[in-house]
Amino acid sequence: MSNLIQLLPDSVANQIAAGEVIQRPASVIKELMENAIDAGATDVKIILKDGGKTLIQVIDNGCGMSETDARMAFERHATSKIKDANDLFALKTMGFRGEALASIAAIAHVELKTRRENDELGTLICISGTEVQSQEPVQCSVGSQFLIRDLFYNVPARRRFLKSDSVELRNLINEFQRVVLANSNIAFTFIHNDVTTFQLPAGNRLQRIVNLIGKQIGSKLVPIETKTQMVTISGYIGNPDSAKKTKVDQYFFVNDRYMRHPYLHKAVLTAYENIIAPDTSPAYFIYLKVDPQIIDVNIHPTKTEIKFEDERAIWQILSAAIRESIGKFNLMPSIDFDTADSIDIPVTSPTKDFVEPSIEVNPFYNPFEEDKKRANTYLKGGSGGSYQSGNSYQRETVTGWEDMFGRFEAERAEAFPTETGEISYDNIESEPVQQTILSSGGDHLEHRGNRFFQLKNKYILTSVKSGLMMIDQKRAHERVIFEKFMQSLHNGASLSQKCLFPEELHFSPEEKVMVADLQADLLSLGLELTENDEGVFLVQSIPAGLENSSPKELIDGILTDYQHGEVDLQLEVREQIAGSLAKRAAMPYGKLLSEVEMVELFDHLFACQIPNFSPSGKPIISILDNDELDKRFSS
Repeated sequence: MSNLIQLLPDSVANQIAAGEVIQRPASVIKELMENAIDAGATDVKIILKDGGKTLIQVIDNGCGMSETDARMAFERHATSKIKDANDLFALKTMGFRGEALASIAAIAHVELKTRRENDELGTLICISGTEVQSQEPVQCSVGSQFLIRDLFYNVPARRRFLKSDSVELRNLINEFQRVVLANSNIAFTFIHNDVTTFQLPAGNRLQRIVNLIGKQIGSKLVPIETKTQMVTISGYIGNPDSAKKTKVDQYFFVNDRYMRHPYLHKAVLTAYENIIAPDTSPAYFIYLKVDPQIIDVNIHPTKTEIKFEDERAIWQILSAAIRESIGKFNLMPSIDFDTADSIDIPVTSPTKDFVEPSIEVNPFYNPFEEDKKRANTYLKGGSGGSYQSGNSYQRETVTGWEDMFGRFEAERAEAFPTETGEISYDNIESEPVQQTILSSGGDHLEHRGNRFFQLKNKYILTSVKSGLMMIDQKRAHERVIFEKFMQSLHNGASLSQKCLFPEELHFSPEEKVMVADLQADLLSLGLELTENDEGVFLVQSIPAGLENSSPKELIDGILTDYQHGEVDLQLEVREQIAGSLAKRAAMPYGKLLSEVEMVELFDHLFACQIPNFSPSGKPIISILDNDELDKRFSS
């Protein structure tokens, strides 16, 4: 029997390994930008086409490479950063494994031009699928120029899994932000489809944040700074008022390297506990400086995760530093005791006579009477509620009160008919539900033949043939609004309400890409957004019927849902937007509904195509059948 195990060809092995390092176009610019930083570049330019699928070009003015180094750079595990295993725990560079260029060259057409400052000519290398096509001298500027074409051209299965251009652009911008925020001393330019998206000059950290995110964020940030023997923490955190539902503008950097760390993120949220809404999170840009020997950056192929030697201690230091900044800059709600109006506190004197205060009381006041005017007509021959101390009070004579009970019995018998035509309330205790039953009324309900009651301002209860029906009022309203939006989309026309005073909305670069991608779909639903010359979006109109909803909350909710679910099909995008709008516009739990409103919601719900489930698939209706009710009272 022949042997089964054999070595893979280098080309296949490189393609497999490339899948760990290069997942999408954003992975390419991350690796190439980090190489430019390690090369000492002070100016880096990124040029992209079609979300990086067609073209990725990274140009830097770093130290460049010799002819031999340029060729060796594409070999697997060829690196100038480390020489033995001990160097892994003393890293001060961004890249170190020597996998990036080899992985990129395995799944794309790559062209490199590079020259050192002392060399007269540079080197041009062309590689396709790990095979060197050509290598020759060329005239070029100092530094390196990488040109990547047709990413995953030889791995069609991987290319099919790439998202739309707008989604890939969002990931490119996200990766770009992570690198530029950690290196504010370097100038960066970002160009996509011949449009300059970012032009960032070198500066300090706060200037870089403002230039990248927007001017509006500058007034919402406060500095954070602490220094210990274990770690030095610096950066900026957002004030509680700027907390958002979308999880953007949240960055951790360790030794100027971006990292994801859910454990430390929880430390930030703990520090903000009870001062922001539970479903929101603050912005933060936090930089940590630690000894490279107490961290391990080699636990993930993309180097985005870092392991600390003592994470618990870092957690406590970070949480304390954030709480200190929150207190130092008065971000916590406080009580102002320095009021303009002073309170006159009387000073007692032992020789002063005390006079008992007089209290004027209306002895005939009845808080349970519905007609307060009748209760106030207690003056003899008077008509109002003014009276003076010492007057003699006399109750007004009321006539016809005997007929009131007769009318009440007749209305009660009509509202609650029984098989014998009579009903007895002698054994009913005075419970809130029974009191609601006794006091409810309405011609529309009598015509329907059934009653509606609200439980805990959350559920609507009514009797049906099979038993007791319970309806979740918020989900029911959400379903009604959703189908209204979908009907508008189906008809190709949407009713919208123009805003008299357009509200201004500020978005991060990543959010702007999402808004631009969704703008046409939002307009089809009646939500019109326009962008002014300063990059601020104005809400020109909102869907009819949502005038009382906050446009900012609606848009933030849509972006949050869209951010967490990458959907490419146009119909699904519209359904997702309609569902997100309905979710934010639906009535909240805790709203007291009148019987008219409950009946109206009931009618609209059962006019829907799918009344049993909300747009997100959660149940709306639950029925407690008659058998179950009988079983509960059988003992």
